[in-house]
Amino acid sequence: MSGTFVGMPAFPKAAAVSTKDTQLRGNLRHATHTIRDKRAKAVAELDDWARLREAGKQIKDHTLRHLDTYLLQLEAAVTAAGGTVHWAADAAEANRIVAGLVKATGESEVVKVKSMATQETGLNEALEAEGIRAYETDLAELIVQLGDDRPSHILVPAIHRNRGEIRDIFRTEMARWGRPAPDGLSDSPAELAEAARRHLREKFLRAKVGVSGANFMVAETGTLLVVESEGNGRMCLTLPETLISVVGIEKIVPTWRDLEVFLQTLPRSSTAERMNPYTTMWTGTTDGDGPRDFHLVLLDNGRTDTLADEVGRQALRCIRCSACLNVCPVYERAGGHAYGSVYPGPIGAILTPQLRGTASELDASLPYASSLCGACYDVCPVAIDIPEVLVHLRERVVQGGEVTSAGRKVTLKPAKGHAAERAAMRAARWAFTHPGVLRAGQRLASRTRRLHPRKLPGPGRAWSATRELPQVPAEPFRDWWQRTRGGQENEK
Repeated sequence: MSGTFVGMPAFPKAAAVSTKDTQLRGNLRHATHTIRDKRAKAVAELDDWARLREAGKQIKDHTLRHLDTYLLQLEAAVTAAGGTVHWAADAAEANRIVAGLVKATGESEVVKVKSMATQETGLNEALEAEGIRAYETDLAELIVQLGDDRPSHILVPAIHRNRGEIRDIFRTEMARWGRPAPDGLSDSPAELAEAARRHLREKFLRAKVGVSGANFMVAETGTLLVVESEGNGRMCLTLPETLISVVGIEKIVPTWRDLEVFLQTLPRSSTAERMNPYTTMWTGTTDGDGPRDFHLVLLDNGRTDTLADEVGRQALRCIRCSACLNVCPVYERAGGHAYGSVYPGPIGAILTPQLRGTASELDASLPYASSLCGACYDVCPVAIDIPEVLVHLRERVVQGGEVTSAGRKVTLKPAKGHAAERAAMRAARWAFTHPGVLRAGQRLASRTRRLHPRKLPGPGRAWSATRELPQVPAEPFRDWWQRTRGGQENEK
């Protein structure tokens, strides 16, 4: 299995396969239900959760409205603190910058903190093409890398694996990447963690270059922040001589004080903890403390285009907590790989089509990877109305046309089967604007209800294959109202 998502099928096709994998569904059900239950308890501890949620939303919206100002402020603060800022318009440019910086050090390997941005750009594959090997050090990312797999969850990339599968991966693949797994390794969590610790320790002590992302960047001070649960990230952020951080431009907050909100809502929403075990912050470089050279690569890659969409831009509030994945009935059954993106689940269904455009069959299918139940909105710590954005993107897919994506014009073609849907919607609009036609149609439907098929013909077959058609009442509502209430209304 390739480590990238290139060439993945559309969501319905991928989900049709993944939902038949009973082991996968069992792993996901156990993991997501455990996390969501713990999260609910952690959130319930705070009487002001609703106000914290609204504060996070307001901070993010304010920042996005003034993003240009805060990015320039951040650049000035990072530069003043001894760092160097690079601007990357797209994934290819970001990868070129990082590869060039690594080559300038003369090194041929890097250690990595878990980073969604570098997964988005395909940095590992780009570095490999340049003769540079990237070692993932987050435990779950290590499992994914050793297994030549793809991440399937924002917070827990190897959530689709159980302990037995992880043990087998360690036994067979660790030696190929460095220190082998110990003989007789069991599936005990303690033994698996110890095997990973020993495997990674030699890489931490040897590496001269570290690559990270960041959960937040503070414009006021030029500070970057990474939260994690293992301490492996801190090893990458402090031991190497050179640190390169690739961060999406939306990860910025205006002031140090703004972190007060997110350092309460992020851990509770993601790991169900009151605070993260490891919260690492750094500002530029300091003599004798941490890396000697710090480079910040600010990544656009479709984010400014997303910002231009008044409805869709709220996706840029996302703080990557993964709470929406853990409550989503579609994600729980289909798994993260079916989304064909490093951003799976509900947030991926709205973020990926905006960053990549909806020209491909896969990206055009993602806004439909939802039942619109609204559970994702209820748990989002920054109040992203994901159902609203999903419906908005579905409209874009159906209409087609030309949009700008990642700095280039893309012509959107209506997805297959949507011609019939558009025709049906136009017919419904005409009927609803002609009361006489609507009344006649309702009466005809009631009188012929015994003749109605149980499954729709033609393009409607796909819809009714998994749903029961609603029963048509014996009498239209208008006729029932007139018969039962009409006299009372006349008396009034």
